[in-house]
Amino acid sequence: MPTNADYTREYFQIVDELDGAVEDRRAAYDYMQASTAIVHHKVVASSFVPRLFNRKSYEVMRDTAEMCHRILCKVIERYRADEEYRKLFDFDERLVELILLPRDYDAVLPFARVDTFLNEEDYRIHFCEFNGDGSAGMNENREITNSITGTEAFRVFAENHAVAGCDLFEPWVRTFLDIYDTYRFKVEHPRIAICDYLENGVVDEFHIFAEKFRAAGVECVVADVRDLAFDGEVLTTPDGLPVHAIWRRSVTNDVLEFWDDSQALIDAVRAQKVALIGAFSGHIVHDKQLFEVLFAPETQAFLTEEEIAFVEATVPMTAFLDESVVNLDQIRANKDEWIVKPTDHYGADNVYAGCEVSQQEWERVIDEFANGRAGYPFIVQRYIRPFKTDTLPPDAGIDDTPDGAVESEPVPYNNMNGLYLYNGHFQGVFSRLGPHPTISKTNDGMTAASLWVDCDVPDGLEL
Repeated sequence: MPTNADYTREYFQIVDELDGAVEDRRAAYDYMQASTAIVHHKVVASSFVPRLFNRKSYEVMRDTAEMCHRILCKVIERYRADEEYRKLFDFDERLVELILLPRDYDAVLPFARVDTFLNEEDYRIHFCEFNGDGSAGMNENREITNSITGTEAFRVFAENHAVAGCDLFEPWVRTFLDIYDTYRFKVEHPRIAICDYLENGVVDEFHIFAEKFRAAGVECVVADVRDLAFDGEVLTTPDGLPVHAIWRRSVTNDVLEFWDDSQALIDAVRAQKVALIGAFSGHIVHDKQLFEVLFAPETQAFLTEEEIAFVEATVPMTAFLDESVVNLDQIRANKDEWIVKPTDHYGADNVYAGCEVSQQEWERVIDEFANGRAGYPFIVQRYIRPFKTDTLPPDAGIDDTPDGAVESEPVPYNNMNGLYLYNGHFQGVFSRLGPHPTISKTNDGMTAASLWVDCDVPDGLEL
């Protein structure tokens, strides 16, 4: 079986035979600049070269994601049922109440993206973090895929291979409606709202999903959580129309930040007057202290032997950055082995890989964030070195660069693979790459199209 690297070398060979595929790249770049792949008012950076995944990669990603989902659902349900188990987590009292609110539908974790590092030589895989309904990237993947599929380079490659993309839109609409169909208080023609604090959300993506719901015959709107109203019986949007089901895209720490302005939503969920898909209990997945809890005897007591072995093989050692549980001197002295993160932020906020900073900066990080000094908890985690693959950096400025000056030599970038789960079913990959040890948009990161090559993928997008 060809490796992912074999496919990538073949793609670069095609680019070389097309003299750098300069016109292709200009067309793809121009497509992206006019696209809806916008995050916080800025078009995302992307690569002309897709991530090309073989059958073995698909199988490993699928099995890893779906096993992870089963474990996460067990943890969520144990937390909700067992008061003693809850003591393993350090949560705000308001958050505990939200997690315990009734769900009234079957799906424990409707939507998730688990971010991983896959070694594409030996297929070992490790987790970076887990994300629930606040996960994004579906529209980035769609637009970046669209930007390259009309190019000559892609056409030549696809002549010799069966190539499929990741369909991340219609399958979620179907899954959402199937979940709502199990809702205890469902109505025949529900009106759906996709809700977030819109200044923090990927709003263009929300509107595309809303269009897909409407195309499926279901009324759907995008709404800010703070604009909802509840009269004790009916939750409404500002136009006065009812909301029967919500796809919650807001992360729970934003709910806590805007607590007073979010009471209409919370009261409606408390009164069992709206289906909140996903429930606030999904926060258990998002909070990084879960990595430590997975190793606790109380957790391993309800996992199978196979699940325990899976956790040990895929979850990096994690602990609170607190001198009561870790040796801070050892962490100071061996910075390249560790990465420090807040337990409950997003967007790579205050994430520091020791190998990326000087010893002086590392000392400052430990001093500033250890022992709860920041006012909120941090974790320290064993650093997993991302697998590097050859790619092309973003083509910013290519329209103003003479053909002969456009660089087409492969550049090694670090990889992170976000594995999407729709009610426990592996649906696709969000491929992020970056030149630095931490991979994020704020650290020169970019996104690439995720394509399956020569493998039979259920729900794959025909290209």
